[in-house]
Amino acid sequence: MTQEHRSEPTATSPGGPEASGAGSGGAGSGGGAPGRGADYVDWEFAASVGRRMATAGPTASPEEVGALVAELRDAAGRAARPVAETSGLQAPDDAPPPLVVDRSGWIAANAVSMKAMLAPVLDQVVAKRAKAGHEPSATAQRLGGRVTGAEVAGMLAWMSTKVLGQYDLAPESTPRLLLVAPNILTVERDLDVDSSDFRLWVALHEETHRVQFTAVPWLRQHILDAARDLGTELVPEGDQLGQRVQEIVAALPGVVRGETDITQVLATPEQRERLAEVTAVMSLLEGHADVIMDDVGPSVIPTVATIRRRFQQRRKGSGSVDRVLRRLLGLDAKMKQYRDGAVFVRHITDQVGRDGFNRVWESPETLPRALEIADPDAWLRRVHG
Repeated sequence: MTQEHRSEPTATSPGGPEASGAGSGGAGSGGGAPGRGADYVDWEFAASVGRRMATAGPTASPEEVGALVAELRDAAGRAARPVAETSGLQAPDDAPPPLVVDRSGWIAANAVSMKAMLAPVLDQVVAKRAKAGHEPSATAQRLGGRVTGAEVAGMLAWMSTKVLGQYDLAPESTPRLLLVAPNILTVERDLDVDSSDFRLWVALHEETHRVQFTAVPWLRQHILDAARDLGTELVPEGDQLGQRVQEIVAALPGVVRGETDITQVLATPEQRERLAEVTAVMSLLEGHADVIMDDVGPSVIPTVATIRRRFQQRRKGSGSVDRVLRRLLGLDAKMKQYRDGAVFVRHITDQVGRDGFNRVWESPETLPRALEIADPDAWLRRVHG
């Protein structure tokens, strides 16, 4: 977000005391011995380069920036009560409050979380390469870490311009809800909607995620474990690495054209089944947040129908380059999660009410399975009998 074309200010400075709560332990590579998964990506380099690559946000005066940050904080606070009343879920009093960040702050937090999330998976990569006799030297490891760090930096820089809000699971630190101020300002201007209404609407969706993960104490670790287990399974054996790379390269044109999605390229049929189960849970979370934000909306957001209509249209109207990147990063699948999950939530709620739906949060066993997202009645038969 530029102030009259000057350098990007921090909505909340990435180095300040509040932003430091978004992740701890630093994004560095750790400087360990060769062969450690944590060193497979130079995370400090990725975060640093990503922050430099990230484009500045929309032009805004210092007064506009201050008012935006203040209103987002206020909207996050105002969202808590209607989300709790509508969802029937209550965040504990000691749950960390939302954090307003700029694009640099989002990149810094996500570099830390990605390092913690992917370290066990990358350990498997290193171990399998060593088993196959491909363990790199210390010099090669450092150079490789810089190369992969640069690739991660590009992805983080691009994503930092797209995310409006995120519940950062922060595997090794304190989970926090992040609201990305410049992106919210960009979208509300593009949509030409009432800014106060739009900011509260976004806060409602993201507050629902905060409630999901804080009111359901086992959910965060369940998601982390499932994602790490699946990531580890996706790593091919050392003697299969070359073949898998060739298969991925050969299939990428189909991904770019929209003929298949990235998961079909990266996974075996058995792995895709596991991935479908994880995707079902993510569909539930995203669909539930969309339903809650829209159900709360009319009572507190007069223009919610206009916002939803224009926001949905904007999702469809991405440019060709944007669409390609979304396919390569699997974000088209995420859009489908919103739709499928919302249909599931509304059908279950219509049949058994809010309390009947909230049985999904009882345990991992009551979460919807992959086939049940598309067939909500199957979940009803299994859980409600």
